Amino acid sequence: MKKTVVGMLALSAMAVAMGSAFAQETAKAAPSMTAAEKETAKKIYFERCAGCHGVLRKGATGKNLEPHWTKKDKDGNVTEGGTLKLGQQRLEKIIGYGTDGGMVNFDDILTKEELSLMAKYIQNTPDVPPEYSFKETMDSWKVIVPVDQRPTKQMNKYNLKNMFSVTLRDTGEVALIDGDTKEIRSIVKTGYAVHISRLSASGRYVYVIGRDGRLSLIDLWMEKPAVVAEVKIGFDARSVDTSKFKGFEDKYAVAGSYWPPQYVIMDGDTLKPRKVVSTRGMTVDGEYHPEPRVASIVASFIKPEWVINIKETGQILLVDYSDIENLKTTTVGSAKFLHDGGWDASKRYFLVAANASNKIAAVDTKTGKLAALVDTAKIPHPGRGANFTHPQFGPVWTTGHLGADVLTLISTPSEKKSDAKFKQYNWKVVQEVKHVPGNLFVKTHPKSQNLWADSPQNPDKELAESVSVWKMSDLSKPFKVINVAKDSGLPVTKATKRAVHPEYSADGKEVWISLWGGKADQSAIVVYDDATLTLKKVITDPKMITPTGKFNVYNTQHDIY
Repeated sequence: MKKTVVGMLALSAMAVAMGSAFAQETAKAAPSMTAAEKETAKKIYFERCAGCHGVLRKGATGKNLEPHWTKKDKDGNVTEGGTLKLGQQRLEKIIGYGTDGGMVNFDDILTKEELSLMAKYIQNTPDVPPEYSFKETMDSWKVIVPVDQRPTKQMNKYNLKNMFSVTLRDTGEVALIDGDTKEIRSIVKTGYAVHISRLSASGRYVYVIGRDGRLSLIDLWMEKPAVVAEVKIGFDARSVDTSKFKGFEDKYAVAGSYWPPQYVIMDGDTLKPRKVVSTRGMTVDGEYHPEPRVASIVASFIKPEWVINIKETGQILLVDYSDIENLKTTTVGSAKFLHDGGWDASKRYFLVAANASNKIAAVDTKTGKLAALVDTAKIPHPGRGANFTHPQFGPVWTTGHLGADVLTLISTPSEKKSDAKFKQYNWKVVQEVKHVPGNLFVKTHPKSQNLWADSPQNPDKELAESVSVWKMSDLSKPFKVINVAKDSGLPVTKATKRAVHPEYSADGKEVWISLWGGKADQSAIVVYDDATLTLKKVITDPKMITPTGKFNVYNTQHDIY
């Protein structure tokens, strides 16, 4: 026994020594950085890179950026198992010029020094960020205007149904723009780079979540809409929604975090934290993952449930909020890496993109089971997608792609007797519509005959500054390609003004498109008449800095897309 213990201790010591030696060799192979350089690079990585590549750099929508893929070894070798290691110069070019797979160029956003710094940074071992506890969440919670001090009726004369909540990415603000007059009614300080705005079931409150994990509750009934409560749910976040099932309208809110990987349940009217739930666990492949991020959340209309999509594990969680003290969760396995998605026209099925698997997963919220796993072209990225009735195949849901030159149309089930003839197509790709790579969002409206798609991630400047429009009666080719940057009348600059995120007005008559320029450039929102495709209005303002997502109150409240 004594010899066995001594032997084990010797082996343990050897392992420690070998690990130390390996760490030293790894450190030698990685470019050196000062503490100040690391802090600068860490901030840039969080703001520009973590969303696609992950805090731990294990990849998802973007590639794995762990050091064993990004740096040459100590002897200068550049291959490992037949896979090219990148090294400093190659990394600088990729970061600067982007890729055909959907990564944008950063040479008009970052300086040459910053490009070099980022290439060095991702060759070094990533730091593991700290955890974020329930106590820290509670400590961050603020009620700015208590519920009993808020208006009991709408105190302004705005048409709230046609109000737009617009993300001003780089200033950490949301602009509330009147869809009727095109005037900015309020600019509200929020978290950094708000990813989405979600509406309460009543349409009164806007929930906005920044990529820094800050969740803000905006009351539209106030004379000048403003934040009435806020809480920080983590260090990095993307998604939020409320409870929408009858009897639970706005009773709870739920927000998901990228880091730490968890979601937080709160009171809907004050954002008081009630429960924090970790999403760490096994992937659909049976492997443990330390960073399973909450990618998207939607509220079911047919059950007291949230559909919570976990990116890295490929698990779809159906969380029953009818008793949050005894939380019940149904776990539906699908595919990695889950991202964003939307409801079909019936709002029974939720379709979500599994980016890296090139699939769309459809979950049946009525049965609580996976309805389908549909193979698609490379890197589907639907936003919420687009629902319409195809002249040949009936009800379809549409996704665009970051990495492929098509829009994919998937047949969805319908309970209408008149649609029975389309059942044979359900959950099949019925058409691939020719587009260009680099698409982020597709959009239509029940009152429209058009389908709009952007391409802001395309490396070609003119394509990134344009949108394409199809007549849904004939999808053989785009009816019109619109150069939004030229229509805006803004000065031409070196930086690409990316045309992004078509969003309809409440009545379906207008389409709003963000023109997202460099931080130092004037940006704009360009408004088109949906019927004639003619320019109606260019909304510019010195405060309109890097507008991205726009969320019409009525359309968002009712999940119309």
